[in-house]
Amino acid sequence: MEELDYYSSQIIDLAFVWGPKIIGALVFLIAGLWIVGLITKGVNRTMIKKDLDPNLRPMLKGLVSMILRVLVFISFIGMLGVEATSFIAILGAAGLAVGMALSGTLQNFAGGVMILVFKPYKKGDVIDAQGYIGAVHEIQIFNTIMKTPDNKTIIIPNGPLSTGSLTNFSTEATRRVDWTFGIGYGDDVQTAKTLLKDLCEADDRILKDPAVFVGLGELADSSVNFNVRAWVNAADYWDVYFDMNEKAYKAMVDAKLNIPYPQMDVHVHNAN
Repeated sequence: MEELDYYSSQIIDLAFVWGPKIIGALVFLIAGLWIVGLITKGVNRTMIKKDLDPNLRPMLKGLVSMILRVLVFISFIGMLGVEATSFIAILGAAGLAVGMALSGTLQNFAGGVMILVFKPYKKGDVIDAQGYIGAVHEIQIFNTIMKTPDNKTIIIPNGPLSTGSLTNFSTEATRRVDWTFGIGYGDDVQTAKTLLKDLCEADDRILKDPAVFVGLGELADSSVNFNVRAWVNAADYWDVYFDMNEKAYKAMVDAKLNIPYPQMDVHVHNAN
């Protein structure tokens, strides 16, 4: 009977000592998780208001929620009297090991975040990056998917894209088209210059401002080369480029201007 009374008193003492701690810790846990939910919803609303990329919002929302939940759980364990330092050290070591194992993947993830936040390019843009030229088909959190002009699918990790240089052909509304046309030595330079300028001015797709430039660019080995520069709307770039090549060829043939090809003059001297 005395032994039973002893254990009963011990249980009551433990209840008085640990009961408030357990109840307080549980209340803290429930309230903490509820506050985490509110903060996560607030972060999501902020990202929507800031028009953050839809591909990035779920990932950032989940990351914020996970970090806050871990902090609440660590605090909960500490309130129960469990030493949290060792637990944090274990989490840190595990995080370091995972980070080293997934270093490449994490680099691509960080690159994807940077691309989606700062937007050096967007879906539909034509870019030149990592040795490939194509239209951006999709921006994922780890990779960017491009479509080349001949309809090949190129998948490029976001890590190199975020740290390397790239050319975005779709950023500006207008682009400059450059051509080099050659005539033969002995052909009339002014005739060729006027012909090329008239061709550009007759094309409605070529902008009047800035004005078309036609100049003698080089006295090459086999030809006299003219540099032609004209500004067009970005969407008309390739159509104007190919059309002008064809028009210039036909006009130069009609004007009886020689279209040169690589050649070499050989002079033979009679030694006798």
